[in-house]
Amino acid sequence: MMNNAEIFTKVQAIIADQLDKPIEVVQLKTNFKNDLDADSLDVFEIINEIEDAFEVTIDTDESIQTVEDLVSFIAKAA
Repeated sequence: MMNNAEIFTKVQAIIADQLDKPIEVVQLKTNFKNDLDADSLDVFEIINEIEDAFEVTIDTDESIQTVEDLVSFIAKAA
C-alpha cells in the first residue's frame, strides 16, 4: 500500500502531464479550477487517469477541489 507522499508524487505527475503544467505548480493545496485553470473536462480526464493508475473509482459527486482532496480520497479508497 502506498503512503500519502507516494500517492501525491504519482498524482502530481498525472495532473502536470494532463494539464501541461510544470510539475512544481501542482502542490497539495493547489485548487484545480482556481490555481490550474482546469475546466470540468480537464478534471474528468484527470479523474479517469487517476482511476486507472490507482485502480479506484471516483464518483463525480465527490467534493474534490484540491490535489489534497484527491490524495486523501485515494488513500482511503486504496
